[in-house]
Amino acid sequence: MAQAAFAPDPEPEPAEPSFDVLRWRDEPWTAQLALDLLPETNGPKVEVLSGSVIVTPHAGYDHQDAELDLAYLLKQAARRAKLWLYLEANVVSGDDLFIPDIVVLRVPGGGRTTMDIGHAVLLGEVVSPGNRRKDIIDRPREYAEAGVPFFLRVDLRNRVPTIALFELVDGEYRPQAAAAAGTTFVMRNPFEFSIDPGDLLGEEAPPEDAKDSGGEG
Repeated sequence: MAQAAFAPDPEPEPAEPSFDVLRWRDEPWTAQLALDLLPETNGPKVEVLSGSVIVTPHAGYDHQDAELDLAYLLKQAARRAKLWLYLEANVVSGDDLFIPDIVVLRVPGGGRTTMDIGHAVLLGEVVSPGNRRKDIIDRPREYAEAGVPFFLRVDLRNRVPTIALFELVDGEYRPQAAAAAGTTFVMRNPFEFSIDPGDLLGEEAPPEDAKDSGGEG
């Protein structure tokens, strides 16, 4: 008598959230699945778009410098308008999970892991050299489709910072304010804020082969 063939048992899901699940799970992902199965991380961004998990390492030091300084200054202005600003927070849009660089909400997010995109007043992105299409074309389109009223873009190309604010009009973002380093960026909505974009970058690092200028006494 022929012996029946048995399929191997499927690999069990890990008891604790783990990135190992990315190796064997091939079904479409959702924001909720990612939040349930993947661990929290202070390292790479882990987002979900159209059923796929997107893992993005942190951008360069200019990006981090500008993002941190801008978020600090914007947060103070947002609070005066009774709005709440967060840095790289989880925003859920249907089955998609976004982690914008700047998140401004109508309600506080304290005690929450995620916030529905319907609570977002403004989402902002600092353009990364390796993700220019995503930050300039894809994300604004996705945020507009979700109905986010304002989109803020910071571009550090050639170390000449520019800031542009867009408002959602008839389903598309229309430019409202823009400025480059050496001039003043001024926005009135969704709250008042102004800055010279040039203030967002610190000094450039010396060449790696530069020698220590200090000498022994």
